Amino acid sequence: MEGELTTLVGPEGEDWRVPVSELESRQKELASRLSNQGLEAALIQTPVDLYYYSGGRQNASLLVTAEGESRLFVRRSLSRAKHESGGSDSPHSVESFPRMTEFADEIGCTPAMQFGELPHSFATRFAAKVNATQDCTQIVHSQREVKSSWELEMMAEGAQVQLAMFEAVAAVGGEGVPEIELVAAAEAVSRAAGFGGNVQMRRFPLQCDRGVIVAGRAGGIPSFFDSAIGGTGPHPMASMGSGFTKIKANEPVLVDLVHLHRGYVVDTTRMFVAGSLSSEWQQRLDDMIAVKEEVVDVLDQGKDCSEAWRQGYALAKELGHANHLMGMAPDQSRFLGHSVGLQLDESPVVAEGFDRPLPIGGTMAIEPKVVHTNGSIGSEDTWVRDEEGMRPITADGAIPWVTEW
Repeated sequence: MEGELTTLVGPEGEDWRVPVSELESRQKELASRLSNQGLEAALIQTPVDLYYYSGGRQNASLLVTAEGESRLFVRRSLSRAKHESGGSDSPHSVESFPRMTEFADEIGCTPAMQFGELPHSFATRFAAKVNATQDCTQIVHSQREVKSSWELEMMAEGAQVQLAMFEAVAAVGGEGVPEIELVAAAEAVSRAAGFGGNVQMRRFPLQCDRGVIVAGRAGGIPSFFDSAIGGTGPHPMASMGSGFTKIKANEPVLVDLVHLHRGYVVDTTRMFVAGSLSSEWQQRLDDMIAVKEEVVDVLDQGKDCSEAWRQGYALAKELGHANHLMGMAPDQSRFLGHSVGLQLDESPVVAEGFDRPLPIGGTMAIEPKVVHTNGSIGSEDTWVRDEEGMRPITADGAIPWVTEW
């Protein structure tokens, strides 16, 4: 089996494992945070966080103690877990999961658990065995808000793939083409570049269609998803995003594409049109770009995300868009940007209640949009706040705000 694991590589044969140095620094930082909170240990069990701390998402539980000991207990696959953790260089031991009745004695401590994310029955069963009562969910979320230089490199590489996705949409679109065919063209590029098929989300029901391309009136249809744009989806079980609406001349076509490179999200929106936008739609787009610049400026100054929301909303209201910003009543969303990383809906958010700045190293998709019954329009790029301020990771000027077919 060990020899077969050498086939776990990227499209050009690259070693796509998380660097051992990343795993070491993440586990060390978690141990420090646990110590500062007076916690003995944390038991990491959600798939996204297993990948973040151990390099893989096998059926496993990772124990990290405040003293810095890390042990990965694996049900399956043990061989993959060892390989993905760095093999003999792994910063943690990789062990077979013991009998559940022996697990508490094996770990020898009372760990905090991820009660904020685990399914109730799963969490209850484990908590009863290890006497866990404390929650480490926010400790983990807070640590993941700040991206390392390696994580930012992954997102920059993802942004290059995303450019090709928009180029594919530009190549196949035009009057009479169904939305879903545009999504298929974009997704073919994404999958060929290594997208794994799932957009990870933190908030229940954990569902998202990563290719939301909506044409004309379909852009005004709401969905279950807490975002500005709903879309028809292809059928009620997949009731958001692109469906079978065909592009009509001179109607706005909103193209909101997500790509994940080695798990890391980049999120971008641009407008397309078969013909040309009316002056009314163009003005709405210009206004949303102005709102975007306002939000970026507030975050650039290191002010709170809630303040960025208030100032962005105030400008949108002044420009006459209060009843259409991020949806139409009663289905309006109350945010203008969401942090991204291994999940699409990370924290903080440009919304009320987030009375803290985007941290240095934080990455955020900023996406002001307006929605009307006959369509939607807006902009979006993924940004990072570094020591010099806000900097775009995704397209920014590399893709025009409007592409005409």
